[in-house]
Amino acid sequence: MDFLSACATPTPVTHSVVTPAVTLGQNRKIQVRRLGLVPYEPTWELQEQLLASTLAIKASNREAQEADAPTQGTPNYLLLCEHPHVYTLGKSGKPEHLLLDEASLAEHGATFHRINRGGDITYHGPGQLVGYPIFDLDNFFTDIHRYLRVLEEAVIHTLAEYGLVAGRIAGLTGVWLDFEEGAANPRKICAMGVKCSRWVTMHGFALNVNTDLAYFSHIVPCGIADKAVTSLQQEVGHPVALSEVQERLLQHLTTLFGAEVQPE
Repeated sequence: MDFLSACATPTPVTHSVVTPAVTLGQNRKIQVRRLGLVPYEPTWELQEQLLASTLAIKASNREAQEADAPTQGTPNYLLLCEHPHVYTLGKSGKPEHLLLDEASLAEHGATFHRINRGGDITYHGPGQLVGYPIFDLDNFFTDIHRYLRVLEEAVIHTLAEYGLVAGRIAGLTGVWLDFEEGAANPRKICAMGVKCSRWVTMHGFALNVNTDLAYFSHIVPCGIADKAVTSLQQEVGHPVALSEVQERLLQHLTTLFGAEVQPE
């Protein structure tokens, strides 16, 4: 059972997220890895390794349950990082939404990867806070759309700490400014794209903090041609410490998931 969900997914707009109650056997601790500025490909490989190890535990637990033997809890990981300039294309994306050829990619110091999340094309780069939750949703709630809404809600609460009113646009996963129907200039500040295998997630969110927005001009972001992209820096008028945003977002994520950070 695999789910893919990303940039443009028809989902209802909600305005609040209820923290899930803990049930017996759930592990609500999150192992946080602050990776700094790291290349995209090895980080993707790390996600795959953590996903595979978690799925192996779940498979072992199913066998143990059938044999009426003890089971073990599954872990939850959160990778927080930045990437060098890179464009990634999801399974449902259109290659023509990348507007650069190989030579132009090299000129801009960027790379390109086709990956196994849902959705279209997006950009990652320095000054952007990227988060990859490898969560076993059996530890929280088994609802992929609710999972995306919780990620969005954490970003919305984080942006509110900087005086920004952010929200959702019906049918477009992610977090937006001027999101209200009829607003003159809706612009995306956080993109999301996830994969879920047997309720274990990978990929995640990309929040533009001090991002060089010029790199978005070389793609059709998330396949959406008629809306703009923005950053926290552009909206508040000055750079913001990425580490500060990271810790504020982490606090909101743990609160909304009813989780706690596992000591290192």
